[in-house]
Amino acid sequence: MSDTMHDWFAATVRRHPGEPALLVDDATFTYRELAALVDSLAADLGPMPTGARVGLLAARSPLAYAGYLAILRGGGTVVPLNPIFPPDRNATIAARAGLWTVLLDTTMAASLAPVSAPLVQATPGGRVVGRGRRRDAAVDPPEPTGEAPAYILFTSGSTGVPKGLPIRHDNVRPYVEHHVARYDVGPGSRLSQTFDLTFDPSVFDMFVTWTGGGALVVPRREELADPAAFVNRHGITHWFSVPSVVSLAGRMRRLPAGRMPDLRWGLFAGEQLTADQAVAWHRAAPDAVIENLYGPTELTVTCTGYRLPADPAEWPRTRNGTVPIGRCLPHLEYVVLDEQGHPAHEGELCVRGPQRFAGYLDPANNADRFVSWSPGRAATTHPGSEPLTEDLWYRTGDRVVDDGGELTHLGRLDAQVQVHGYRVELGEIEAVLRRHPEVEDAAVFFDGVDLRALYVGGALPAEHLARWVAARLPGYMVPARIASVELFPRNDNGKLDRRKLEALAC
Repeated sequence: MSDTMHDWFAATVRRHPGEPALLVDDATFTYRELAALVDSLAADLGPMPTGARVGLLAARSPLAYAGYLAILRGGGTVVPLNPIFPPDRNATIAARAGLWTVLLDTTMAASLAPVSAPLVQATPGGRVVGRGRRRDAAVDPPEPTGEAPAYILFTSGSTGVPKGLPIRHDNVRPYVEHHVARYDVGPGSRLSQTFDLTFDPSVFDMFVTWTGGGALVVPRREELADPAAFVNRHGITHWFSVPSVVSLAGRMRRLPAGRMPDLRWGLFAGEQLTADQAVAWHRAAPDAVIENLYGPTELTVTCTGYRLPADPAEWPRTRNGTVPIGRCLPHLEYVVLDEQGHPAHEGELCVRGPQRFAGYLDPANNADRFVSWSPGRAATTHPGSEPLTEDLWYRTGDRVVDDGGELTHLGRLDAQVQVHGYRVELGEIEAVLRRHPEVEDAAVFFDGVDLRALYVGGALPAEHLARWVAARLPGYMVPARIASVELFPRNDNGKLDRRKLEALAC
């Protein structure tokens, strides 16, 4: 493969110019047509300094996808903004990123508070309104390489300030190559695009599709509640989403048995995939292969994968009721470390290899996020103030159990708590609650003294559910308070918002 993500797209344009590349907003673009729109937008953005950071505030429109490619074509770094973010948050991200310019959908101007970067405004269809950047500006010609940042995503920081994560073209290359081959993506493949551009699984959607020569099919936001209808309407071959989409569709009775007979792949990432969610998807798409993918943004989209056997009778049973996250990708290395920094059957997952990012935008955020480890000695925490060499392992902050290379995700490190002197896994209690026939989903929290639980499902006396848990777990694992809610709150990426849930549980 060539050096940059745009190069991979351009190579497919040369191979398959007449094949469909993008279906969005009731429009279909062939690879040739999408490339023409990309070229036009790149010209309107004008020559940019190598690595210039360009904000992109557009969503589920031709502008969003052509704009992403146009920034890369010009040698820039994409910094996605999100119209569902508060305007001040988008402005904060723009300031922390040091944007050279912002490519803005004219219909979304209210989603961005005033910023110092100049704006290039365009219609959702991709036509620039007014003048673009000055084309006679004296700038260095773009010379993008694989070592340059391709995009910067911002995640929530513990201090309340978003953390910037630059991801290089070289980080993405092995990831895309692996998944194009694994999922047999090529002309005739039709992949869903369910994730917002500020959530890195969208990189899988776009560049696994466009590198392989498939078609990217974008649902409207309201269509995500009925995935089966969307799959059937557009002949989707590869579905990829957060698992909570399955739970939502199930509650709305939109996943009847056999509803998606032609779907080939069902892929899930972003949060734990429960066994119940996998069963529901299998019933609706009996011939689709189901895979559970896992990975933090710092390791470039996903770094492990687990394929469920075709026969549900052979599916593994885990102690927290989730589908295993499987094996590390073949070009990556991993180690599971205990609290003393020694290899263990159960502990924190640490990963290194070509998908590992090179550090946060603010180097202060690198502190304690990497470890140095080699066989025969305990791991030592890297202070972050020194250079981040390739031999360092990224600390995911996730607890896993390692069964001969097959990993199961047990939760975040802080999801294991001490209750009256006993070590308790909150996920294990959640799994027991979810096994109740009237409970659709459950979340458990520890307030420092007692366990508290929230659930979605039928109206049940708290005492009944407490007895249900007590019959299956030790008494110290029975929540002191159990309450029902209509729906679990989700964050901007569709993941369970545990902070809002925890506030409800108090």
